Amino acid sequence: MTPEDTNPLLRASELPDYAAIRPEHIGPAMAALLASAGAAVERAVGPDVAADYEALSAVLDVATERLDRAWGAVGNLNAVVNTPALRAAYNDSLGPVTEFYTRLGADQRLFAKYRAVAASSPRLSPPRRRALDNALRDFVLAGAELQGEARQRFARIRERRAELSQRFSEHVLDATDGFTLDLDGPQVDGLPADAQAAARAAAEAAGQPGYRLTLQAPSFLPAMLYLRDRALRETLHNAYVSRASELGPAALDNSEVLREQLALRQEEARLLGYVSAAELSLVPKMANSAAQVIDFLRDLARRARPHALREWAELQRFASSELGLDDLQAWDVPFASERLKEAQFAYSAQDLKAYFTLPRVLEGLCHIIETLFDVRIHEDNAAVWHDGVRFFRVDRRAAAGGDLPTEPVAHFYLDLHARPGKRPGAWMGGARSRWLRPDTTAPAQTPVAILVCNFASAQAGKPALLTHADLITLFHEFGHGLHHMLTAVEDLGVSGISGVEWDAVELPSQFMENFCWEWDVLLGMTAHVDTGEPLPRALFDKMVAARNFQSALGTLRQVEMGLFDMRLHAEPGSENRVQQIVDEVRAEVSVLPVSPHNRYAHAFAHIFAGGYAAGYYSYKWAEVLSADAWSAFEAAGTLDVDTGRRYRREILEAGGSRPAIDSFRAFRGREPTIDALLRHRGMS
Repeated sequence: MTPEDTNPLLRASELPDYAAIRPEHIGPAMAALLASAGAAVERAVGPDVAADYEALSAVLDVATERLDRAWGAVGNLNAVVNTPALRAAYNDSLGPVTEFYTRLGADQRLFAKYRAVAASSPRLSPPRRRALDNALRDFVLAGAELQGEARQRFARIRERRAELSQRFSEHVLDATDGFTLDLDGPQVDGLPADAQAAARAAAEAAGQPGYRLTLQAPSFLPAMLYLRDRALRETLHNAYVSRASELGPAALDNSEVLREQLALRQEEARLLGYVSAAELSLVPKMANSAAQVIDFLRDLARRARPHALREWAELQRFASSELGLDDLQAWDVPFASERLKEAQFAYSAQDLKAYFTLPRVLEGLCHIIETLFDVRIHEDNAAVWHDGVRFFRVDRRAAAGGDLPTEPVAHFYLDLHARPGKRPGAWMGGARSRWLRPDTTAPAQTPVAILVCNFASAQAGKPALLTHADLITLFHEFGHGLHHMLTAVEDLGVSGISGVEWDAVELPSQFMENFCWEWDVLLGMTAHVDTGEPLPRALFDKMVAARNFQSALGTLRQVEMGLFDMRLHAEPGSENRVQQIVDEVRAEVSVLPVSPHNRYAHAFAHIFAGGYAAGYYSYKWAEVLSADAWSAFEAAGTLDVDTGRRYRREILEAGGSRPAIDSFRAFRGREPTIDALLRHRGMS
């Protein structure tokens, strides 16, 4: 038998055989694929491969895409079913994989071949021209122009930074999974029935009496909102905000990881001729400079602050007069805010949650996508990594508008529930991109997305329930998924979200969140878990009335995190004063109390283990675009088919084939403005 027969990561299959992949497969597969890709590089830079886009792609992209897909499958497993054996195998291959991509990105021979392609190919299609221009830019950013010791040092930095990102993520995962709080019956007073049932099940699974709370979101968030025992809220809050810091187990402390990662990022930027890691990070983004981003964030903070001060004063008065909390602390804010919202709007998030059963929500979400974007979504079959994961196929509907599906345009995996060994948070991953492969005459390969959330599982034989915040998260990740799946671009480097400026990549995700506030949408995706009745209009009206409840405080929190991130990467020596910068930004922006245990930077995975370093501002930057894009639907109708088709064509299908601002202008017919965002947030 050949390795391809025995190792699922080496099989030439359309989809990974996730159920068959074992830790022992990873090392041999990565060694074989790295060798194959390395041989492809040597062939690509040689005289037998012409300085031609198609010829170069047929040799190099075919080999590296196969490596990308296999390593992506391994990375997905590392994130969603992390075990000691899988982690060890992943880490053993992380170094060689990182070293290969570092060499690839800085290969001067390959850089010269790409420049020759650019010089000899004046008639490339616009998507290919943009993909080629991006590739040339990325060679420079990857150190292809460095020489001697600077070149060697750059390579060592890249490899070390990959190790540090993985270590950071592991520490956060282990710190999150490592904390439990066992309680008896009276201590869970206030906790909703479904959260109590989940806590009881967690205790039983651990062989413990009573109830068990954890730092996983489905356990932690209801506890902070509803537990009446203030001391327990304080314990949970402090455990959460101090994860992976010096206040916890030394083996999981990210303090030195932060320091070294920041120092290496700044050194890498200097090697490439930039004054800071922030300026380097902004090269492929929409924003022009760190100063522009900081000005944008401070302007937003200036607009939000008066509203936030009023919101905070209102909460303090309510907590004192109604809850007996004269000294409101960080662990009281969620609890008191929920009580204030209930008092002002006569409804609770728990009342709303009963109507959002997962099957009904998914049915309604698919209906929106099918209506606006001319597709059909069907459940399909594929090997998955956990029995809670589902797999779907997306078909394009018949061009004439009939009901029969035509060819498949995409697939996606759906992994929605929290569990031990699964990374916290929510994200979309691309398992495969749309691409007209140069090594076959077949039609373009279809994209495959992986959509991951961490919602509560079903309890007591009833369907899983989502909070409205969960609903927004689900729609957000589907927005990313649609950007990846509905692209019409067939060039690998600019297909889907590839090549999209990082500070614009949140446009489709934040755009989709708006559907979660529309009556005609929610009516079709709600059914009470016990009665099956749809969401009552009166309850919906209360929810909408409360939409901007404490929105200014929420805006300041996002600005605070974005400003901290940008200053951290823009200022020299920041690695030695991380907490000082946290405190300075908080003093400038925030109005809420903070626990002395708060070390949120130590678990800020977006910027230390994700792609948002000097880019967290992207959420607010792209929200300007998404709010303005949504205003087109407000004018035409939430489910207006013509507007949906135009959005699909100009935003989703265009992918990274042109600048994001051009796609926005093509959809809206003008430049973006901040007016819609301020209006949506109640700050106009």
